[in-house]
Amino acid sequence: MEDIFVARVMSSSLHTVSPDTLVEDAGQVMLENDIGSVIVVDEDGGLEGILTSTDFVDIVAQSQPKAETTVSRYMTTDVITASAQDSIRDVADLMIEHGFKHVPAVDETEGVIGIVTTTDLASYLSRLQSPSPDE
Repeated sequence: MEDIFVARVMSSSLHTVSPDTLVEDAGQVMLENDIGSVIVVDEDGGLEGILTSTDFVDIVAQSQPKAETTVSRYMTTDVITASAQDSIRDVADLMIEHGFKHVPAVDETEGVIGIVTTTDLASYLSRLQSPSPDE
């Protein structure tokens, strides 16, 4: 895997905003394009920062006054799940096919028993190929 370079796997179709873009507008760009981040650039296209869906968690949590909206208004209810016996390849394919970053793992008797994330898969792949420099 060492001979596979970033250029081969990276996405080059970027959605950018300027530093003075309203967060609501940046969020709309992310929703309309089904992406998890926008790159913040200056007028010359230089990197200024990145705004991610995780940043929106902070935005909502720190908003004043607090919105009195329950999660039921925004949550996904038709959740696609995996079982503990599913192969990670199948789960990865599912995530790519649907654009998911999180897949809950469920058991018929115990209910929700875990979750598989894109970070879990990247971490597994990193350890599988060769030890990380820290190891």
